[in-house]
Amino acid sequence: MNGASSSGGIRGALSYCVQQVRRYDYHHYLCLLELPANMRKAAFALRAFNVETSRAMDVASDPKIGLMRLLWWLEALDKIYSNKVIEHPVAQALTSVVSEHKVSKSWLKRAVEARINDANRENNDIPQTVEELERYAEDTTSTILYSTLQVGGIKSTAADHAASHIGKASGLLLLLKSLPYHASRNHQFSYIPAKVAEKHGLLVHQSGQSEIKKDSREALCDAVFEMASVANAHLQKARQLAGSVPAEARPVLLPAVPAQVILDSLARVQFDVYDPRLAQGILGAPPLLFQLKLKWYSWRGKY
Repeated sequence: MNGASSSGGIRGALSYCVQQVRRYDYHHYLCLLELPANMRKAAFALRAFNVETSRAMDVASDPKIGLMRLLWWLEALDKIYSNKVIEHPVAQALTSVVSEHKVSKSWLKRAVEARINDANRENNDIPQTVEELERYAEDTTSTILYSTLQVGGIKSTAADHAASHIGKASGLLLLLKSLPYHASRNHQFSYIPAKVAEKHGLLVHQSGQSEIKKDSREALCDAVFEMASVANAHLQKARQLAGSVPAEARPVLLPAVPAQVILDSLARVQFDVYDPRLAQGILGAPPLLFQLKLKWYSWRGKY
């Protein structure tokens, strides 16, 4: 009886994970549907974990509450890897995944710790270089891809390298797309590095502090273009590795497709992150076109 109720609880937890990803990370929800059935449940649990931790600061009315939520997840990981019961559907699903597959705890911890460090930053504490944001993107986005490869039992250096590049590209592009949201919330462009801002005349020094100007749309477009070019270079590197990536790993790397869609959408609006067309459809693309593109890449075994 206990076994039956337990399996019912896990089914409910996994169903919750799917719904969360569908609601808050729709483009990755569509990517995960292309995975083989034996990987899908674990992949949804991992992606739901990412949804929970990425939204922790956004849904909290007070930053301290958001930070407490992230710290809760850090403690929860210790319990998950000790197979202790946690009354949270995503944690329950992750516990099931971890007991069934060998998922490295260090990758999931890296993801939460990177978000905690980011949450602890003061609004006026701007990253200095694009490399800092690349590290943040790898820690929060590539780690989910590494973990997904692991649940599929895929051991490939080429796949890991491609996942690293795709995670960096995807993370950078999603930060760029969310610049207006963070600017309205924090009254600051938190994710434009000081060196990039200075190069494009966006950096202002006041009272010993650095701030990024919000009133120069053209200079902002130039800064966004420079950062998007870094993301594009990562996508190109990932695709150059395609010949060495085993066929079973390629569906895991499909998040390269939505990353490319963001890049194309940004190019269409001349890298103006305030252009309302970016908020239309899926990542600025018509939904049917996005789904057809994803299916085409999946069917051809590409990413």
